[in-house]
Amino acid sequence: MADRLLSVEEVAERLGTSVRFPRRLIEERRITFVKVGRHVRIPESALDAYVTANTVLPMVRQLRAVA
Repeated sequence: MADRLLSVEEVAERLGTSVRFPRRLIEERRITFVKVGRHVRIPESALDAYVTANTVLPMVRQLRAVA
């Protein structure tokens, strides 16, 4: 099944950012995008991959044993 192509506005809404942020990702070639005529679309899987690659997991702290 083909990926759904998202507009820049849809990507911004999903990320909870302004439209400027996904446009910057596109300009800096930090996310995969598709040109459809003069329109720019981002595959849903590319957005998922971007979020996964930039997710920072919390550190697990080890408690020291008191001697």
